[in-house]
Amino acid sequence: NLFEHGKWNPFKEMELLQNRLGRSLLETSAMRGHEEESVGSARWAPLVDVVEDDKEYLLKVEIPEIRKDDVSVRVEKGVLRIEGERPFEKENGDKRVHRLERSYGHFTRTFSLPEDADAGQVKAAFKDGVLFVHVHKCEEAKPKQIEVTVD
Repeated sequence: NLFEHGKWNPFKEMELLQNRLGRSLLETSAMRGHEEESVGSARWAPLVDVVEDDKEYLLKVEIPEIRKDDVSVRVEKGVLRIEGERPFEKENGDKRVHRLERSYGHFTRTFSLPEDADAGQVKAAFKDGVLFVHVHKCEEAKPKQIEVTVD
């Protein structure tokens, strides 16, 4: 459902589109008989949770085994872009790979910021394999309590 509480949810729309595209690419590769090759080399997209409260939007991006220096977060023209890379580990002479299910290589996730997001107030922190991107809401967009007086 692209609408939450009667409002359009651009984050949900982007997620649905990326999931459909990702499944389509993987299914096409598997049908050609190149499943093992595509798993290691196909473009991938880390999983993202988006939550909101009255002060900010919070994106939680799952990127285990990726160094902080290999991730970039930027905002441009109302679009939040998260890019990075999980390099493929080369085989050691004494190790044999029996199965590769995780994706490797470059990734990009983009999100259209809602109108109430403050593009100048974006902060990112990295902890336990999760990138936390905080997008603060504009002050004027926050609900204000109006005092009701009795005449």
